[in-house]
Amino acid sequence: MRNWPWYGYLLLAIVIFALAFFFYFKPRNAELQSLREQREKLEKEVQVLKEKKKELDKIEAELVVLNATLKDLEQIIPQKKEIADILRRIQQLAYDCRLNVLKFRPQGEAKKDFYAEWPIDIEISGTYHNLGIFFDKLSKFSRLFNVNNFSISAVNNQTESVTIGAKFIATTYYFLEEQLQPAKPAATTQPRKQK
Repeated sequence: MRNWPWYGYLLLAIVIFALAFFFYFKPRNAELQSLREQREKLEKEVQVLKEKKKELDKIEAELVVLNATLKDLEQIIPQKKEIADILRRIQQLAYDCRLNVLKFRPQGEAKKDFYAEWPIDIEISGTYHNLGIFFDKLSKFSRLFNVNNFSISAVNNQTESVTIGAKFIATTYYFLEEQLQPAKPAATTQPRKQK
């Protein structure tokens, strides 16, 4: 090696650099480029996930508001029919307003899409003033009531506490509880026997 000309050393250096480049630096550079691409891909995924997290937080906040609204609405139109409680409360309200309950007959339910109407045929007697108080208090119930087919007339044998009679239908509503439909079993096919 001592007797090599100067270009021999140069050629040896070029071969060593070429070997180092092709066997060390080039694979490392490819690996580094692959890692950069993976990093960029992960950064994009993180950005997408951050956007989805923002959307999820917004949806969760809306869900909290909607659940609170649903609780308020369940007070007006509850999930379950509370027949005994409603009957007792309306009758108690009539008695508190000094009205005589002559007829209090729940009628059949009319089922709609997601709720049912429940009409109650009511006939009461008392004074006009007390009837007004009754309807005012009925309108302030936490339950939703509609009054239909309202008629009022004077009674024949009037007293100080009974001057009029009234007939009406008070309709209340309740949510129908969703009945879970059983899942239909998937059709199974029997393998055919070959002849």
